[in-house]
Amino acid sequence: MSAIAGILCCGGEAASPEDGSRLMEALRIYPADETGVWQEGPVFLGCRAQWITPESRHERLPLYDERDQLAIAADAIVDNREELFDRLRIERERRARMTDAELILEAYRRWEEEAPQYLIGDFAFAVWDRRKRRLFAARDLLGSRTLYYRRDGRRFAFCTAMRPLLALPGAAKELNESWLAEFLAIPIILDSVDVHSTVYRGIEQIPPAHSLTIEEGKLTLKQYGTLAEPERKLRLRSNGEYEEAFRDVFRQAVASKLRTFRQVGASLSGGLDSGAVIAFAAAPLRSAGKTLHAYSYVPPADFTDWTPKRMAADESPYIKSVASHIGNISENYLDFPDRNSFGEVDDLLELMEAPYKFFENSFWIKGILERAAASEVGVLLTGARGNYSVSWGPAPDYYARLLRKLRWVRLYRELKRYGKRMGIGRSRLLRFIAKTAYPGLAGRFAGAAKQPVQPQLIDPDLARRTNVFEKLRNRDVGLAEFPFDEFAARADQFGNLAASNHQGTSITKFSLRYAIWERDPTSDPRVVRFCLSLPIEQYVQDGMDRSLIRRSTAGYLPDSIRLNQRVRGVQGADWIHRMIPCWRAFTNELQQLCRDPAVSHYVNVNQIKRSLSIIGPAPKPEQAYDPDARILMQGLIVGRFLRQFS
Repeated sequence: MSAIAGILCCGGEAASPEDGSRLMEALRIYPADETGVWQEGPVFLGCRAQWITPESRHERLPLYDERDQLAIAADAIVDNREELFDRLRIERERRARMTDAELILEAYRRWEEEAPQYLIGDFAFAVWDRRKRRLFAARDLLGSRTLYYRRDGRRFAFCTAMRPLLALPGAAKELNESWLAEFLAIPIILDSVDVHSTVYRGIEQIPPAHSLTIEEGKLTLKQYGTLAEPERKLRLRSNGEYEEAFRDVFRQAVASKLRTFRQVGASLSGGLDSGAVIAFAAAPLRSAGKTLHAYSYVPPADFTDWTPKRMAADESPYIKSVASHIGNISENYLDFPDRNSFGEVDDLLELMEAPYKFFENSFWIKGILERAAASEVGVLLTGARGNYSVSWGPAPDYYARLLRKLRWVRLYRELKRYGKRMGIGRSRLLRFIAKTAYPGLAGRFAGAAKQPVQPQLIDPDLARRTNVFEKLRNRDVGLAEFPFDEFAARADQFGNLAASNHQGTSITKFSLRYAIWERDPTSDPRVVRFCLSLPIEQYVQDGMDRSLIRRSTAGYLPDSIRLNQRVRGVQGADWIHRMIPCWRAFTNELQQLCRDPAVSHYVNVNQIKRSLSIIGPAPKPEQAYDPDARILMQGLIVGRFLRQFS
C-alpha cells in the first residue's frame, strides 16, 4: 500500500525535481515504511510505501525494469495472484517473492492497456512506458483506491491525495462550485454524481473501473469493465449446489483478503455480513496461528435505546454470540464515551480533504482504526457491501413482483411462511405488498399526500448558478419521489460509479492515515459477479429473506444470528445523545457561521435558522434521524470547510 505521485511533462522538457519534491513533501503527513522516487527525462514517480503483504516488506517503489524500460508506481493489493501467475506463465521459483507491483508490471507487458481487465483487487497505479512514451494509469473496478490528477498546460501531475497537487507552482486553490452544489443538494450520503470532479477546481480523478492514457500529449479516459447483472442466470440442480458454489467463491475471496504479515482485524456487528466474513476467515487464520481481532462499536452506558423493537442500537448480545460460536477471536467492545461527531470535525476535514456526510459514525470509525493500529493490525475485514451481494434478498419486493405477474399460488405460500417468520398477519402483509407493487394506484385510492419536501442545505442562488437540480432531476439521489425498489437499488450499487467512488474515497483516506487496509470480501468482483448471476429464488424462498447466506452459513454462524429475521442493527442512533453536553457550543457556532459571508454565499442560512428553531436548545436523542438535525450537522461541517478554504 502506497501513497503515490507523479509528473509527466508533455512538451519534451525534463520533469522538475523541485516539483517532485513538493509532491513528496506534502505526502509526509502519511506514515510510511519506505519512501522512494524515480526520475528520468520528462517523468517523475514517487511512493510512500506502507508494507502490508508479506511480499511488500522491503519493497522498493517506484520500480524500474531496465530490460523493458517500464517504470511503475503502485498502490495495490492484487487478489488473483495464482490465476495471473498461470496466465502469465510466471516461473514457480519467482512466485512467492513477487510483489504486487511486479505482477502488475508483468500484466502490462502482456496486455498493455487491457491489463486492468485481468486484475482483481484494490489498486491504483501508473506505468511509464519509455519505449512508447506513454503514461498509463488505472483504478480498480470498485474504486477502492483513489487517484487524482491535474493538468496545467504541458504538465500532468497525479497523486493518491488532492492537497499535494495544490502544492505545485501555478496550482491555485479554487473551489469547484459545481461539485459543492451537488454535495449540498443531494440529501443522501452520496457526495456527488460527477465521478470525474472534486471539490477543487482543476483537480480531477480517474473514476472507478477506468484507465487513463497520455500519449503524444493526448489524454484519454476509458472504462475497462463493469459489474452488470448477466442476462442468463446460473442454473444448478439443487439448493445444495448453489450453497456449495457460493461457499467456494466466498471462501476464495475471504482468504485472498487475509494476506498480511501483520495482524488481521475485522469490524464486527451482529449481522449476517460481518459475521459471515469472520466465520470464513476463522479457519485460515487458525491454521496460520493468528487470532482475529474483532472491533465492535457499542453505545455508551448511559444511552437508552429509543429505536423500535425490531431494531437494535446495541448489537453486543449478537456479537458475543457470533464470537463465541466461531472462537479464536479477540473481542473489543468500544463505546468511546468521551467522543462525539462535533469534536471530530476539524480532524475529519483534514483527513478527507473535503466536506463529508458520515458524521454519525465518524468518531467510532476513527476510534476503531486507532485501536486496530495500536494492535499492529494490517488488514481490517469488513462486510460493507454485503447487503447487495452475499446477503441480498428483499422479500417484499420479490413478493410485489409475484403479485404483478399474478403468480398467486407461489405468493400465497410465500406470504404464509414469511408472515409466520416475521410475526405478521397475511392480510396486513398483502396490503403492504400491494402498495409496493402498485405505489401510484395505492396512493390514489388511499388519498395519500405527497411526501413532505426535505429541507435544503444549498443556497438558492448557488442552485440557480450551477443549475444543480436540473442536473440531478433524473437521478435517484433522494430528491424526487422515486419509488424505492431493491432490484434497482442493487443494480445501482454495483453499476453506479458514483456509489463506488464515494466508498473508495473514504476507505483510501482512512487507510493512509492509519496504515491499515480495509478489505471487503462482499465486494470482491468474483463474489459480486457470482451473486448477480443467481436467480432471485435463491435469495427469497420459503418465507425467508436473504435466503442464500442464511442457508450457506449453517454451522458457520449460530442460528440466533443466521435465522434472525425480526431484529436488525441500526447505527448512529446515539449521535445526538452524545452531542447534548456540547449542544450550546454547537448551536452558537452555527449562528456565527450564518453571519459569515464566506459561508452564506453557498449555504442556505435561512434553512439552518429554521432547523435550529425546530430542533430547539434541548434536542432529544430520538431526533437522530430528523432531517433538520442532519441539516444542522452537515451545515457546520460545510461551514468549517468553507472558512478553512477562504
